[in-house]
Amino acid sequence: MKKLILPILILLSIPLIFKSTPTEIIKLRTFDALVKPQKPSGNFVILNITEEDVENEGGYPLPRRRLAEIQVELINSGAIGVGWVISFPQADRMGGDQTFATTLGYAPSVIAMFEDNSGNYPKPTGTVVKGNDVRAYLSMGVKENLNTLKENTLQGLAIAPTEVDQLVRRIPLLVSTPNNEWIPSFGTQIYKALFGVKTYIIKTNDNGIEEISIRGIPPIKTDSLGRKWISWVDTPQTDLKEMDVAGKFVFVGVTANGVMPQIATPVGLLEPHKIQTALAESILIENSPYIPDWALAVEILIFIASVSLIWLVLNTLGITWGLVLGLGIMLSTAYTGYELIHRGILLDVTWALISQFITGSIAFYLRFREQYKLRQQIKKQFEHYLDPRQVKQLQKNPELLKLGGEKRYATFLFTDVRGFTALSESLEPEQVTYIMNQALTAQQKAVQAHGGMVDKYIGDAMMAIFNAPLDLKNHEEKALLCAIDIQKNMNELNYVLVSKGIKPVTIGIGINTGYAVIGNMGSENRFDYTAIGDAVNVAARLESGTKNAGVDLLIGQTTENAIEFDLIPLDPIEAKGKSEKLQVYTWDSNYQ
Repeated sequence: MKKLILPILILLSIPLIFKSTPTEIIKLRTFDALVKPQKPSGNFVILNITEEDVENEGGYPLPRRRLAEIQVELINSGAIGVGWVISFPQADRMGGDQTFATTLGYAPSVIAMFEDNSGNYPKPTGTVVKGNDVRAYLSMGVKENLNTLKENTLQGLAIAPTEVDQLVRRIPLLVSTPNNEWIPSFGTQIYKALFGVKTYIIKTNDNGIEEISIRGIPPIKTDSLGRKWISWVDTPQTDLKEMDVAGKFVFVGVTANGVMPQIATPVGLLEPHKIQTALAESILIENSPYIPDWALAVEILIFIASVSLIWLVLNTLGITWGLVLGLGIMLSTAYTGYELIHRGILLDVTWALISQFITGSIAFYLRFREQYKLRQQIKKQFEHYLDPRQVKQLQKNPELLKLGGEKRYATFLFTDVRGFTALSESLEPEQVTYIMNQALTAQQKAVQAHGGMVDKYIGDAMMAIFNAPLDLKNHEEKALLCAIDIQKNMNELNYVLVSKGIKPVTIGIGINTGYAVIGNMGSENRFDYTAIGDAVNVAARLESGTKNAGVDLLIGQTTENAIEFDLIPLDPIEAKGKSEKLQVYTWDSNYQ
């Protein structure tokens, strides 16, 4: 079972390493839920051109002269700059382009460009690459604004690429062209306009882009493709009537129905100007969330370590402690992931948690199946020899049974039906079987009643053990009481036999106490639970010596020393394999 962990790790790591769609969606949705909400910076405001505004202006598009008026109104209302998230690639039919271009120069302003896959690109802007030359998010073509407009202001690429679940979360600050040139995004150009800088500094490493610097603000951490994770802050909004823009940079966009596309984000459908505002807000957030270059390596490390640990504890410890520690590992992993995300380091542990659950379930099932099979094995092995309560105790605590043999101090009881061979010759086979079954049943009931275990039947003989496989207090006394009950049960059986016209049977019993090796013994393919040792042999010799001693029960010296019964001492007897005679005792109810 231990060898299974390697294939489990390999199979479960495939979705993580190759970034399968389901794992990526789970990861991104987790980030959405756990990234710490951020407050607006206070530097920006959104101006919506609403459905009502479009109707009042006589439809869309608004004339450029009207846009120039809006530009002037915004500046007069205290705006420190204006970003038009609207593209102007065609000339105004009413001839207002020059007027609008002139007003754009009154304050730091930016107009939007959009992608068109045409293969055309604007002239490259000033960039300095510190490190290896790399490519970032690749654009396949851009639709520029009119020359009249772009010569009088800055233009930025307003794009919002989606993730595998078709939601926008990361926006490139700069995109590259097939000619290895750079195009700044709309949100990046805002800061260039505000601070009057001409150059971006791109810092790279072996994986790609590491950060982008614009003079006037702290360096911006990005992923290797130069993308910035967006914090969807609730930036204040206004309209043409309110013009609440004093001291703010204004993002202008259209919310009128059917004009601008709405783009899916984790916070709902948003128009392009709201998405570009969120990008500008995110750039200013201190310790803003980002996915580090080494995220995947750490995620794989957490995955391997935690999944292996789950497997180890569930297979090494008991089921209860294994589950407790396994749950602790899962909670620790979840807490680590939560804290990292909350601090802005976007590391995903969701797949590690899912894999921990899958691995833990497999390990728990295999462990449960192993325990179940062991319990069934114990039941099968002992249900005919132990009291049902003892069997349940063994099933509940299999560790009480040490398979393979252990040295234990126990009491051993042997029985044998005397003259059974001669008796069987004078009876029909059916009668012999009946007597045998009844005699052994009478003995077995007495053994179980006193907490012993029937080890085996050998023809008409029986071997029983007291204090194995379970601990049994006063096992010497219990064995003696068992022998007394066997005699009583045999007397009752003889009464039945005589009533059927069958001669009564007599039985010899030998009891001895001592150390023996007890456990499963035999060959690899066939074994039995039994006991081996001198104490066992002596008990068998005592049983065979009852006939010569003239009694039905012989008890060894060690057993007699441990009980408080007043036993009757007998003359020492000789035993095969013993150089000295054995001191023996018997018990007689009439004597007591």
